[in-house]
Amino acid sequence: MIRRFLSIALPVALVVGLVFVPKISADIPKLLPGAINSPGTLQLFATCLIFAGLAMTYDLLFGFTGLLSFGHALYFAVGVYLPAIAMTRWHWNFVPALALTAGVGLLLPLVVGFVSLRVTGIAFAMVTLAFAQVGAVLVIKNPHDWTHGEEGFATDYRKLPASLVGVFNTKHLYWVALGFAVVVFLLIRWAVQSSPGRVWQAIRENELRVEVLGLRPHWFKLMAFVLSSFLATAGGAVYLLVFGGATPDVTSPNVTLTLLIMVVLGGTGTRWGAVIGGVLYTYLDKQALPAIGGSSTVEHLPGVLRTPISQPLFLLGALFILIVFFLPGGIARLSVRGRRAGLRRLEQTIATPSAPVGGIEEAT
Repeated sequence: MIRRFLSIALPVALVVGLVFVPKISADIPKLLPGAINSPGTLQLFATCLIFAGLAMTYDLLFGFTGLLSFGHALYFAVGVYLPAIAMTRWHWNFVPALALTAGVGLLLPLVVGFVSLRVTGIAFAMVTLAFAQVGAVLVIKNPHDWTHGEEGFATDYRKLPASLVGVFNTKHLYWVALGFAVVVFLLIRWAVQSSPGRVWQAIRENELRVEVLGLRPHWFKLMAFVLSSFLATAGGAVYLLVFGGATPDVTSPNVTLTLLIMVVLGGTGTRWGAVIGGVLYTYLDKQALPAIGGSSTVEHLPGVLRTPISQPLFLLGALFILIVFFLPGGIARLSVRGRRAGLRRLEQTIATPSAPVGGIEEAT
């Protein structure tokens, strides 16, 4: 009873604490770009929350269902570009633009997933990558002058709610990003604990066993694919609000690769792993590692050390390698409960490699 109470009370307390972050005026030198409630710091926090939510959407596919997709950036890019085009090029209002984005965010992954999930393994990864590349090429080709190609474009701020425009309203954008992360967390936790969620985890462990039990894995995988992609599209819309424009960077395969790294860093298929990985990676990439690379201490190092240390991507890569080698279960596995669960799962895999995840019988 106490453990269950804490499992609910602690996340609620964390969210309440995050809600009041814009009210804190304290300054943490070297760790943050300014005071906690300054626009720059709040935008950094908002970015961390957005990518924490996006990492959770990818973890639903990869960590809980076992689907390695290289095309998740496509749905994120739809959420960024489509409302921006609707408001700036077609002169739609904010709400109709979001409604159109939501519709496409459901229909597109339904079609793409139906086709892509006809294959499995690396073939599935390549098919999803191909669809994502089609989206990236369309953005660069700039059809009807909608995307501005490699330059990108800013959103027509007159179509946005006044409370979400301007530096002084950065706190509102932070709250929107926080709301997105919380909603994604709750939806995914509810989904993976449902009957289809148990089937997803069984598919991850042994898809053939699921078929033998009389279920059709294709439709369950399609459910996970559509839900994950739709939530990624919602994340793209929040990203558009926070950054105020669309650039072709969001269509790059690097976006999907970054989400994969976030999930692996935090711990695949865990309660908090994707959140931890998303926040940590984004903070290191946007703030901590660039600050380290540009510090006076690094500048005075010999060239053989200064050059790699001054590159944030090199430091991130080194961190990723260390975690993969010394903490293969991810940061979330540091807890005693996580280590025990990992050991139990390893023992089950050694004893019966083909055994599915417990709970599939309940789903049937």
